[in-house]
Amino acid sequence: MEHLALYRKYRPKTFEEVIGQEHITKALQNQIASDKIGHAYLFTGSRGIGKTSIARIFAKAVNCQHNINGSPCGECEACKRLSEQNDINIIEIDAASNNRVDDIREIREKVKFMPVGTKYKVYIIDEVHMLTDSAFNALLKTLEEPPSHVIFILATTEAHKLPATILSRCIRFDFRLVSVQDLTKLLQNILDKENIEYDLEALRLIASAGEGSVRDTLSIADCIVAYADGKITKESVNKVLGTTDYDLLLRYYDILKDKDIGGLLEFVDFIDKSGKNLSVFVKDLSKHARNLLICKSCKDANGLLNMPQEAFDKYDEQAKSFDERTLISYMQVFGSAENELRYTLSPRLLLETLSLSVMNGDSGQEVKKN
Repeated sequence: MEHLALYRKYRPKTFEEVIGQEHITKALQNQIASDKIGHAYLFTGSRGIGKTSIARIFAKAVNCQHNINGSPCGECEACKRLSEQNDINIIEIDAASNNRVDDIREIREKVKFMPVGTKYKVYIIDEVHMLTDSAFNALLKTLEEPPSHVIFILATTEAHKLPATILSRCIRFDFRLVSVQDLTKLLQNILDKENIEYDLEALRLIASAGEGSVRDTLSIADCIVAYADGKITKESVNKVLGTTDYDLLLRYYDILKDKDIGGLLEFVDFIDKSGKNLSVFVKDLSKHARNLLICKSCKDANGLLNMPQEAFDKYDEQAKSFDERTLISYMQVFGSAENELRYTLSPRLLLETLSLSVMNGDSGQEVKKN
């Protein structure tokens, strides 16, 4: 049987299944329930957070014959018809490859035709910011006065590239990045359904690596499931992602605090010989400084970090050894050094020099000049 990626297998089918976008799903459900539906919508936000999924759900919901609180029932003839991949009433267009004025003119000709067996015909134009100026001008007239049976949903990751004339004709919804906590719960639900064992801490690491994107999180989980071939552990996640165990990061910062030059060089040798990507390691060092800063300056620190209590206690204790100004400096130095390490011919030497410079209280600027 062909393997179906997790993000495709568990794509939400109702508004209730969408995570992290309650401010949008509730508004859309209210519009549908009150029959106050707009003719053009703009969905904007980062990749993989539900723009296209919600657009598809909305297209079903506005046509559903027995919607439940504004959400599609999934049982009526319209819902079944619209669940088919190539239904003619939901037209998905990738503006990255169909961005010419002729492509939009073709849409203008087709919107005149009534939907078949449903109330609305819904056009979902993904990556709409990729349209040419001429194509935007061609789309403008249709957006301004569309037929009553047509709804446009424009999706983009870069709303600032859209002309003001287009923006002013759309109801805009800004999608948020999904929290680590919500992504962790989603992973738990999916892996329970897949009968895959896991450590909760490992799922938190996967969710954190997804950086707010549901699709990225589930793609990472797919890779780790294949690698682990059994129970998903913290070690298997770190191995696949190339990230550093937090105990090693704590150890590195202890060495910085103690100004142990020999210990620092031995530690870099250990990290290098263990096969870790040094660019990823430095990125983790910057994140570690940020986590320590949160522990030091935020009242609900673990509410932001969402760590296991044992790990948080270690971070909280280490944070007491550094002042805020030093941690901010570490974030800047290690963050800016990531690209340097990616392209240098001697990443280990650069990491050693950078680490010694930071240990001595230098800003790291001298390292970049060399």
